Amino acid sequence: MTAPPAPAETQQGSPELLRSVFRQHAAGVAVITAAHEGRPAGFTATSLNSVSADPPLLSFSVGTGSSSWPALAASDHVGVHILGEHQQDLAGLFARSGADRFGPSTAWRRGPHGVPLLDGVLAWLVCRVAARVPAGEHRVVIAEVIAGDPLGEGRGQGRPLLYHGGRFNALRD
Repeated sequence: MTAPPAPAETQQGSPELLRSVFRQHAAGVAVITAAHEGRPAGFTATSLNSVSADPPLLSFSVGTGSSSWPALAASDHVGVHILGEHQQDLAGLFARSGADRFGPSTAWRRGPHGVPLLDGVLAWLVCRVAARVPAGEHRVVIAEVIAGDPLGEGRGQGRPLLYHGGRFNALRD
């Protein structure tokens, strides 16, 4: 009889431990948008979660050092866009610091409450911000769904973009 392998050494809680463990966690990719003083802002998020069906609430987190934070801090409404596997470039653009996210290469329009809505996404929502909860150097934003399109421009066709292992990936069967 052979002995079972020894368990790996337990690590103390740290930012690196958290990052290392979450590299093993696959997450859907969304882009969150807002408008402030007539200017659009947005960022790529993998922290999107459903909170409640009744009332319809969701949450996401955003760093207070993010270039998008001032717009999100001042906006009463946000756009939530679920990206498809064909939108890796768009996800990368909205994740890149200093990028011209709403430049000529980004197709978008103003939606309800002036929220920037991205074209070509799998699905989108417009939400009213209900709370911004401090969490370290981030804020957890809780928002109530007020409008949206669950099928997007592809009318329900397409597969979601995922984030795993530090890179964007496609869903495999």
